Amino acid sequence: MKFATTFVTTLILSAVNLSAAGPSAADLVTHEWGTFTSVAGEHGAPVAWAPLTGPSDLPCFVQKLGGNYKAFLGLVRMETPVLYFYARRPTTLFVQVDFPKGWITEWYPQAARIGKDGPPNSFAPGFGYRNGSIDWDSVEVLPGENLQFPSSKGASHYYAARETDSAPLRIRNQQEKLIFYRGIGSFQSPLWPTYMVDGKIEIRNVGDQPIPLAIVFENRGAQLGYRMVRGIQELVTVDPPEMTGDLAQLRQQLVGELVESGLYKKEALAMVETWHDSWFEEGTRIFYIYPRAEVDAVLPLKITPAPAEIARVFVGRVEVLSPWTRQTIQNAAEQRDAATLQKFGRFLEPFAAQMHAQSDFMREAQAKIAQAASGGACIQ
Repeated sequence: MKFATTFVTTLILSAVNLSAAGPSAADLVTHEWGTFTSVAGEHGAPVAWAPLTGPSDLPCFVQKLGGNYKAFLGLVRMETPVLYFYARRPTTLFVQVDFPKGWITEWYPQAARIGKDGPPNSFAPGFGYRNGSIDWDSVEVLPGENLQFPSSKGASHYYAARETDSAPLRIRNQQEKLIFYRGIGSFQSPLWPTYMVDGKIEIRNVGDQPIPLAIVFENRGAQLGYRMVRGIQELVTVDPPEMTGDLAQLRQQLVGELVESGLYKKEALAMVETWHDSWFEEGTRIFYIYPRAEVDAVLPLKITPAPAEIARVFVGRVEVLSPWTRQTIQNAAEQRDAATLQKFGRFLEPFAAQMHAQSDFMREAQAKIAQAASGGACIQ
């Protein structure tokens, strides 16, 4: 009887110790946000472009895929997904992100594995990005810990993502408030926009899921406008936005929509702050809430132990060659106005290709943009 009592007591104490060692799934919440950026062609379908052509905006401690990958053509730039973790007690996780039609190009903290067969070392023609993946093992979630995070002297888009209540993390000897990664993909975006001859915009949903919200946005220097469209099942036609919009109001509305989609308010604020100078720059684009089921299909996520809640809120961004953008580029090319052309940055080349604008001056402008990107140093 004494042996049986001792044995039962030992089992109870072991259960208590296991419970104290780390949270159950009920204690763990994971939230993620990110952007899929593409360029619409004449008939709305995504066109090939150089998604990584642009000035470096990342601190030097962020790790990158080796080689001259900035010159690679693709259909989609996966920009700044970040993973946040919330827990009441410390726990250790295994995190895996698969990218079946893409490659992971930047990440932090240090990953245990990049690519299913190691980092890619060649580029397959035809936008053949395949079998991308990244794993982080021994991810220590340390709520309440006062950890020191890496920094740089120069400003970067990177740091705004830390302004949340998520738990600090330690992966090996690196510490951060989040898991960060970026990539390049060869998959089709579900939203195809087309300008009609009457100036209206036709928005087609070619995916399997309804698109909850799309925002048609245009910035013409000192003026901007936007128009919201909800519940796009197959096809809608939208009037171009009136150029009477207020940027502060749009930012506020966008934060509210991101919260409605599953993010905490500080996460939504961090996302908008990260991209405010890029999302709202001159030009025409459509933002939309990427359907969750399609996010999971394009970018499967596995976390062990499994969280009680996972929110994944991705914004699709489609750059569109609007009549105003077309005229602006044409005028700048004729007037040899390099400063105006450079405002379009990495999107100038795919726009020029649609316009069949292949003058020597246009090619020089594109080459200067590409050269600035390839020579761009990380932020110290």
